[in-house]
Amino acid sequence: MGGKLYLIPTPIGNLEDITLRAIRILQEVDLILAEDTRTSGKLLKHYEIQTPMQSYHLHNEHQKTHLYLNYIEEGKNIAVITDAGTPGISDPGYMLVKACVDKNIIVECLPGATAFVPALVVSGLPSHEFLFVGFLPQKKGRQTKLKDLSEEKRTIILYESPHKIINTLEQIALLFGADRRISLSREITKIYEETLRGEVSVILEKCKEKPLKGEIVLLIEGKK
Repeated sequence: MGGKLYLIPTPIGNLEDITLRAIRILQEVDLILAEDTRTSGKLLKHYEIQTPMQSYHLHNEHQKTHLYLNYIEEGKNIAVITDAGTPGISDPGYMLVKACVDKNIIVECLPGATAFVPALVVSGLPSHEFLFVGFLPQKKGRQTKLKDLSEEKRTIILYESPHKIINTLEQIALLFGADRRISLSREITKIYEETLRGEVSVILEKCKEKPLKGEIVLLIEGKK
């Protein structure tokens, strides 16, 4: 009988944001696949989890997916975790999930931490319909993607790094209009958690006055 693949959300900042079930499964599985074993090692040590761990990230998942698929087919249970949040959401995990689904292997994802949900809920923007985009293209196609999104009527959710946020806000002001409402959340669940809300031109000036730190979730009001 084959094993099972578990996708385990891990805290995005506050170490307390992990479920009792997640801790139990991480203790019980045969192997944990981690995006960065150094980062995940701190979490496992904190919760006294001694399960063997190997690296599984964007640069090796093409080579290692079938290796771990064979492990599961041999009866081993594997858990996938990332540095923070839910595997497969702008993080590694999709390739192994698809391989398991194609082989009719049981895949189970636990509920848990992810950055965009709390950012959406506190944004004050419509949350009944939304479009999750994740990270924009690094270079080529970035402006084209934003231009396409400028016609979107649902609330748009982006992930952005602090060193690119000013450039991104400038492009949004140009393509969406300087009066388009946005909400910018950073350092979610951490000590310096902050949410800025208002017209993109106003938030842009605030970001120029005081450079932001930490990963950012950016929400853009849909076109009316």
